[in-house]
Amino acid sequence: MRFSRMSALCGVLAALIMTSPLAAQEFRLNRTIETLESDAAVFGLFTANLSQQNARALATSDLDFLFIDMEHSPFDVETLRTFLLGMLNVRQVAERGNPQMAVTPLVRIPANGRNDFDHIVKQVLDVGAFGVVFPFIESAEQAERAVRAMRYPARQGSPIAEPRGGRGSSPGIASWFWGVGDYSARADVWPLNPRGELLAVLQIESREGVENIDAIAAVPGVGAIFVGPSDLSLSYGLPGSSPDVTNAIARVLAVCIERDIPCGITTGSGSVAQRLAEGFKFVTIGYWSDAGISTEPGNALGIGRRAAGRTGGN
Repeated sequence: MRFSRMSALCGVLAALIMTSPLAAQEFRLNRTIETLESDAAVFGLFTANLSQQNARALATSDLDFLFIDMEHSPFDVETLRTFLLGMLNVRQVAERGNPQMAVTPLVRIPANGRNDFDHIVKQVLDVGAFGVVFPFIESAEQAERAVRAMRYPARQGSPIAEPRGGRGSSPGIASWFWGVGDYSARADVWPLNPRGELLAVLQIESREGVENIDAIAAVPGVGAIFVGPSDLSLSYGLPGSSPDVTNAIARVLAVCIERDIPCGITTGSGSVAQRLAEGFKFVTIGYWSDAGISTEPGNALGIGRRAAGRTGGN
């Protein structure tokens, strides 16, 4: 029964897209990348609630992206696939004339930089995720492995063949979810591939990651770097407000700004405007979500959008 409903939804979406006057035109599928390309800040939320109710509520919010957290919650690909399908908004497809999602789903995986994560990356991308969040990246080697895991091997003669991709080909479900016939060509990492629709988000959460940030940021294909303040302070064995931790965060940010890599961090209503003024462009405004955006993250999102000059909705 569930498969029949999914097939019916697919047929509706395909009909809407193919009859649209924009169907034959090139369009950006990943709206978060599109926003970053315009040099604007983007706002997201961590969520571990993969219910259909939450999917619908968040898909129609003013967020730019979701960190679907499967690091500290069960890793269940079938539940993830159902949640992603719940984020599809048929009315929005009809109004836009293309299948671009208003809120970009990115998945934080349970494996960290020290683990073998290729099979996990393959599974979350094969069900349609628009990016992967890698916890605890601590070296350039780990960063390159992350990028490789997200890429298909390039065609001969490609000027962006490196880092060489290792992802196996099984694009059927993701192509169906994205609503495109050229999934394999577009499922590459941005900004290495300017046409790429995938974001490789590397989390810096340890002293080692900070010490190696220059080399990590130099790896081609890194789409964003996200600081995890809580784990970073644990790594230093110090409170988050200590000079060593705040200086470490400042160092990561400075390297990202120098290399024009969007830098992210967790914020709240009391810190989001300050973090944007410092130069962070890829911020979350809260953790978890029971159903949609609760009061505090909602306040932080409003403050952040006003501070970034983004007062309109998606």
